[in-house]
Amino acid sequence: MERRDFIKNCSLLCVSVAGLSVLLPGCGSIHYASSTIEQNKLKLSKSEFIDEKKAERKFVVIRSEKSQFPICLYKKSGEYVAVYMQCTHQGCELQPNKISLVCPCHGSEFSTDGRVLNPPADKDLKQFKVITDNENIYIEL
Repeated sequence: MERRDFIKNCSLLCVSVAGLSVLLPGCGSIHYASSTIEQNKLKLSKSEFIDEKKAERKFVVIRSEKSQFPICLYKKSGEYVAVYMQCTHQGCELQPNKISLVCPCHGSEFSTDGRVLNPPADKDLKQFKVITDNENIYIEL
C-alpha cells in the first residue's frame, strides 16, 4: 500500500469512528438526580425526569451517603422502579442505560426491574419500595 492510500484510509477510519460515537449512548446521558434523606427515605422531585430540552428521561441515578452503591430509578408507563446498582455476581457497580443495567466486570445484564437477563449473575438485583405524590418520589431505604 502506498503512503497516500494509507493516509487516506486512516483518515476515513477516524471520521467513521467519530461519526459512530455520536450515535452510541455514553456516560454523558446518565443524569445524577439531587435527593435528600427524610425518615430513612430518599426524596427527589419528579422534575428530575425532565431534561433541559423538556424531554422525559427513562432513568436517573441517585447517590446517597446511606449506601455504598448508587440506586437507579427507572420510569416506565408512569410507574417507578428503584434497583441497587451492585452486581449480584461479584459486587461490581453496574452501568445503566435505557433498557438494562450492565456489569462492566464480567458482562452480567439485568432488566430495568432488576431481573437477570444474562449470566454469570444468577440472582436478581435488590429492589426498593417506591412511593410517589404529586411532586415527589420517595425511595424507602
